[in-house]
Amino acid sequence: MTFAYWCIFLVYLVPYGAAYYAKFKGSGFTPEDNRDPRSFLGKLEGARARANAAQQNAFEINPLFAAAVIVAHVTGGAEQGTINFWAFLFLLSRIAYTWLYIRDHATRRSLVWAGGMFCCLCLFIAAA
Repeated sequence: MTFAYWCIFLVYLVPYGAAYYAKFKGSGFTPEDNRDPRSFLGKLEGARARANAAQQNAFEINPLFAAAVIVAHVTGGAEQGTINFWAFLFLLSRIAYTWLYIRDHATRRSLVWAGGMFCCLCLFIAAA
């Protein structure tokens, strides 16, 4: 398995860190809240609400990234080092994005999001 494939797995772990922050930072998530976790998360404010939003955004973008890595591999047009580079850069962008979202750095967060999208684009271009 290539490093880029491992990056897909690691990228899928990032939203769970955001979910952990949203649920357990401050007054935490209780077993009773687990009966309806979306309701609990919908009532959060501040950094914890932003962590939940970062979690949701991650689950929305992850399929595009996984597809980009897989397409780059199966077409055979991209060198493995190139695929690994863009996959790793995407992973770093998602970690930074989540941190910036929680810390309420909206402009920098949006720039990092655009950088992550650029990584996906580069993976598709490399496959061409």
